[in-house]
Amino acid sequence: MKLNKVGIVSKVGSKESEKTAKNVAKKFLAKKSKVYTIAPIIVEGAKTIQSLQELKKEKLDLVVTLGGDGTTLRVFRHLENETPILTINVGGNRGILAEITINEIDNAINQILKGNFFLDKRTRVVASCGGKEFPPALNEIYINRTNLTKTAEIEIKFQNDTVKQKMDGVIIATPSGSTGHSFSLGGPILHESLDVLIITPVAPVYRLESIVVPDEKIEIISSHDCNIVMDAQVVKSAGYEEPIVIKKYKKPAVFVRLKKRGLRQMSKLGF
Repeated sequence: MKLNKVGIVSKVGSKESEKTAKNVAKKFLAKKSKVYTIAPIIVEGAKTIQSLQELKKEKLDLVVTLGGDGTTLRVFRHLENETPILTINVGGNRGILAEITINEIDNAINQILKGNFFLDKRTRVVASCGGKEFPPALNEIYINRTNLTKTAEIEIKFQNDTVKQKMDGVIIATPSGSTGHSFSLGGPILHESLDVLIITPVAPVYRLESIVVPDEKIEIISSHDCNIVMDAQVVKSAGYEEPIVIKKYKKPAVFVRLKKRGLRQMSKLGF
């Protein structure tokens, strides 16, 4: 892989991550890469930009994230194309999405330059409502009732089937997100390479198991106003009985992987 243009993104508000980002930027500069950092990260020889919005305008060969899973999810939300990401766990908790620790960065750069890596492509999802399409999500889109004193009746349409029941909300998760909120609610863990979606009801009045579907499109209609939450980071709103369409995003998320591992997220959870 050519590393002509590399973006470095650190965890917001983490001094440890910011310090590490500066060191990593210098390593790529030493390899003659054009490096982009995001303020407040300033490194001599690198170009400092103000936001991820600006970063996505550049045609990058690689983006390196330094933080936890939240940082990785934030970066993927702003990348509309298939720019690959090398994820480094710095100051994160479990770092379920991370590929390496900072101690492995020198070897990782050398292996990437030699072509000793592979690209792990993951399904993303995107929601639209009222004629507006929202940012894509790697893990999940969670739709929940705005009014916590009333239980909403939620209608879920997929293929030629309809499920309609009173519940607090519904999660549409990807295989990457199967180890997240969907799993905590009893949903299945899926192999990350699968091209399917998981529909997981949240607190239905009558028990309703998760449903794994191959659908490109799922429509949800709530009897009450509701929130549309992307990867637990961005919240939009929808009015009652306003259709919310969730579908697979046109471009996958792409991870740079140095080692082949099956069910890597499951193993990070300790199984």
